[in-house]
Amino acid sequence: MFGGGFGGFNAGGRPSVSRAGMPFAGIPAELAEGVARLESAEPDHGDPGVTFDPVADRGGPVSVRRLLAGRPRLLLAAVLAVLVETLLLQAGPFLVQIGIDHGIVARDLPVLIGTTVAFVVAVLLTGVATGARMRQSGRLAASATRDLRIRVFAHLQRMSLDYYTREKAGVTMTRMTSDVEALQSLIGDGFAQFGIQALTMVLVTAVLFHYHAGLAVITLLLVVPPLAILSLWFRRAADRGYARQRDAIAALFADLSESLNGVRVVTAHNRQERNIVAHREVVGAYRDANDVTGRINAIYGPGSSVIGLLGMAALLLIGGRMVLRGSITIGELTAFVLYLNAFFAPVQQLVQLYTQYQQARAAVGKLNGLLGTGPSVVPGAAATELPPVRGEIVFDDVSFGYLPDRPVLEHVRLRIAPGETVACVGPTGAGKSTIAKLVTRLYDPVAGRILIDGHDLRDVTLASLRRQIGVVPQEPFLFAGTLRDNIAFARPDATDAEIGAAVDAVGLRDLVERSPEGLLTPLHERGQSVSSGERQLLALARAFLAEPRVVVLDEATSSLDLRSELRVEAALDRLLDGRTAILVAHRLSTAMRADRIIVVDDHGIVESGSHTELLAAAGRYAGMYETWASGASPVVPDPPGR
Repeated sequence: MFGGGFGGFNAGGRPSVSRAGMPFAGIPAELAEGVARLESAEPDHGDPGVTFDPVADRGGPVSVRRLLAGRPRLLLAAVLAVLVETLLLQAGPFLVQIGIDHGIVARDLPVLIGTTVAFVVAVLLTGVATGARMRQSGRLAASATRDLRIRVFAHLQRMSLDYYTREKAGVTMTRMTSDVEALQSLIGDGFAQFGIQALTMVLVTAVLFHYHAGLAVITLLLVVPPLAILSLWFRRAADRGYARQRDAIAALFADLSESLNGVRVVTAHNRQERNIVAHREVVGAYRDANDVTGRINAIYGPGSSVIGLLGMAALLLIGGRMVLRGSITIGELTAFVLYLNAFFAPVQQLVQLYTQYQQARAAVGKLNGLLGTGPSVVPGAAATELPPVRGEIVFDDVSFGYLPDRPVLEHVRLRIAPGETVACVGPTGAGKSTIAKLVTRLYDPVAGRILIDGHDLRDVTLASLRRQIGVVPQEPFLFAGTLRDNIAFARPDATDAEIGAAVDAVGLRDLVERSPEGLLTPLHERGQSVSSGERQLLALARAFLAEPRVVVLDEATSSLDLRSELRVEAALDRLLDGRTAILVAHRLSTAMRADRIIVVDDHGIVESGSHTELLAAAGRYAGMYETWASGASPVVPDPPGR
């Protein structure tokens, strides 16, 4: 209806949904010129203004006020557009009153035609104003959430490994997707609509009192008190309902992400049906949360409508008697009814806006919870750049546990000389991989110190430390991109000659030559287009190219066949020459190549020495070697977490 807006111009925009297509197979030659023109016209997104600090996030808590405060021009333009649109929306009832009283009742055709033309012009101007408002508020929302997404991503890059150990990937994804999208929806359309509807109620109230103060007082007294009581109830109920809804959707994303990432294991173990049953429970919990908010809206929406319609009925009765007595004209009563409808139409809209606000408020709480969680591994306040090191590593009475009451290492003392290769062996879960993680400072010890060339790892910057440590994990991760991108991951500025040398060093030349585009061949997600052995070789090439002073290998040959293993071990000899190395070894054939072997068990180092010395000692290593040599019990690799 005219008084509540001209109709179609008030609808909020709906974000577009992207849909994944087929794998990209290259740009056809006939389209290359057009694509080049499009790329040349792409806008420069500029510096987002978010700097990476490895210690802490400096942006303060997230709030809508903070998001809008840094964009005064966009905010001012959006506010002006809202004011113009609101004023134009309220022109309708006034023109109707003039048309009735001075055109129809007075039988004045020119006045009637004039008001009709003015009505049409007002509709067209409202359309223009609405389009301008949607454009400005959309730009404001896109700008604010762009920087927010970058800030959240930077914070996730800052977080330590323990955060990703305890937090589900799907929950983290909801922070970057649905939570940020809830804020974008609120800023882009919610606040603009709230401003329009709130200003409409203020303007309409003033106009009602202008037409007839007594009638306005009677009508509002009949309507406002019950509407206020109903609104207070809705606010309390919606607060609880939408918080539950945000938790439920986070659990839904987490379960979906886990199932997709583990699809091979699910298929191999025939878990599809059981996973569907489990996911049904998660989806059911989300449905239940939506049911709660749906019931709340089902009470408030119709309830406010009933109150408004009852007020309208009272107005017709009281106002009709005034028309019969000549206190007001029929045109004024008609305008009064239209304006009163314009007063209640925003109430219905505000119900939806409050729902949107509650969703955004819950999202802000979740985002602030993430941004308020700092990394557990941070450099000291006076951290300095680590100078080029020789590679001496010292564990000085180190204790560590992933959980407070479950120690993994206790009072470990170990010195690794510069250029020495030390292999860590022991039973599954003894803490071999934990030693490697402490050296790379993925975790900090709960007691004691770890020194490199006499520098406490806590006293040097993380960047300068990790530039000098090369890591080849047990389960190498390959990123979306080309073979070259993945090999040069630690050194993006490496030359083709340097990359080629790394390829030859680990025996990857065959893979490169049989790939359609050589080093520029794109890899599928997580490197699924290459074998597990080739993924390990790519990780080794990445380490070769980084030229670290210290190398940490978590059973780098565990996924290779015999031929590849022999080739990689020969390459390892070249990589480790003159460098300090820690080998987490599950195969004793790998451990025997080390200068020294340490046996990790019972929360510490129980034996240390060369292969020959440990065999002569007839201790735990000798027992492991005897079992391995007899082939009676194959060695089982440790899980990645330990």
